[in-house]
Amino acid sequence: MSIEVRHLTHTYSEGSALSAVALDDVSFSIQDGEFIGLIGHTGSGKSTLVQHLNGLLKPTSGQILIDGEDLNGEKVDRRALRRRIGLVFQYPEYQLFEETVAKDIAFGPKNQGLSAGEIDARVRYAMDCVHLDYEKYAEKSPFELSGGQMRRVAIAGVLAMKPSTLILDEPTAGLDPRGRDRILSMLEDLHRKENTTVIMVSHSMDDMARLATRLIVMANGKIVASGTPREIFSQREMMTSIGLGIPDAARLCGALREKGYDLPADLYRPEELKQHLLRLWKEAGKC
Repeated sequence: MSIEVRHLTHTYSEGSALSAVALDDVSFSIQDGEFIGLIGHTGSGKSTLVQHLNGLLKPTSGQILIDGEDLNGEKVDRRALRRRIGLVFQYPEYQLFEETVAKDIAFGPKNQGLSAGEIDARVRYAMDCVHLDYEKYAEKSPFELSGGQMRRVAIAGVLAMKPSTLILDEPTAGLDPRGRDRILSMLEDLHRKENTTVIMVSHSMDDMARLATRLIVMANGKIVASGTPREIFSQREMMTSIGLGIPDAARLCGALREKGYDLPADLYRPEELKQHLLRLWKEAGKC
């Protein structure tokens, strides 16, 4: 499923004294199977943008095309298109309400009018996707679980509707390191095994370095850069100028280069930095 955004503009309270432009002539496209990292400082327009992609907000001007269909077109079945794009808000566990994990995950498929057998299959599929054992957790209350487990239940509720594209707004916010790593591992598996298109908003450049195949950088309601993580994280001055950092591995690489170490300028992942440091160590041992 392709997504194309054309000259999207959104103004809150348009025409009033409180008028504020949140998105300003934004254009980009997303192809099947991409893992898009959407980054930018607070107030850059990221959350407003993802709510447009799911049809929760209507643009002031511009278009959002889903497989060539205008999401806001007059004759388009918007509900059908929205089912293909799952949106997970920040702290989605706050929206849990059913008495068991299975019932909470089944809520969306039930509203789709699916059969009992298909609903059960969807629940089992979604729990497997988020690494929660069905036999162990299905009949538990979601409110007996840890914060990270509750968040995975909430994400499973979206996955049970089998969207083609999954959008997540700060999916690891507020979690401890263990919970954060499990969410990231789950998203990594979902993207690799299911070829699900993922769009993730995050302030963590290390998370983006681990998962994203392409980064879209926003500032003041505009897209200021787009490219692979290697391309974007190499632009340190640009990232600093808009209030963003770079991954820890890229920062360490830069510090070592300043000390005279022979390292490529575009390293940004811990494993590749480790490999180059081992190379230098071996070369030093031969001298």
